[in-house]
Amino acid sequence: MDLEKIGKFITKKRQENNFTQESLAEKLDISNRSISKWERGICLPDANNMAKLCKLFDISYNELLSGEEINQQDYKKHSEKLLEEFSKIETLTNKKFFLYENVIGYMSTIPFLILCFIASYVEMPTWTRIVLIVLGFVLIIVGVSFCLKIETEAGKYECKYCGHRYIPKYSSVYFAMHLGRTRYMACPKCHKKSWQKKIA
Repeated sequence: MDLEKIGKFITKKRQENNFTQESLAEKLDISNRSISKWERGICLPDANNMAKLCKLFDISYNELLSGEEINQQDYKKHSEKLLEEFSKIETLTNKKFFLYENVIGYMSTIPFLILCFIASYVEMPTWTRIVLIVLGFVLIIVGVSFCLKIETEAGKYECKYCGHRYIPKYSSVYFAMHLGRTRYMACPKCHKKSWQKKIA
């Protein structure tokens, strides 16, 4: 996705519709710095502002995200290209989230092990030992909860039987038996239980 091209297209449509950056920002109820960032290709508008821009400029989402006006003959081709690009972006984003999950997992597990080791082998008062063990358990519980939240929302699980890909409830992921990112859950489509792999 060419952010610079999209930015130039937003500038062009803004000027064609006789908006200054300030007047467009006022119309969208945002700062003109946001408009400037879009037009310089630094970032994209969020979904809400995309909808407003499309309505104001009388263009489609496809045209906005392609950074050009599209004739009817090329519409399908552009749509497929955009879907492919979004799919790549989603996969990359999910891989980043899985990396964060690993980092959080290690950052909570290592202190837990260190605190338990200190509490077990270092001479100290009983109350200090209890505090260290409780602190270790709090760290691991918080870390695991964050990891499971990431795992639930990033990517999808794929049913072994019907191939359906879905995002399960947090509670389903939390209480399911698992081996790494493969979990034993019921598919919401065919309702069969199986070991379901996480797909980025």
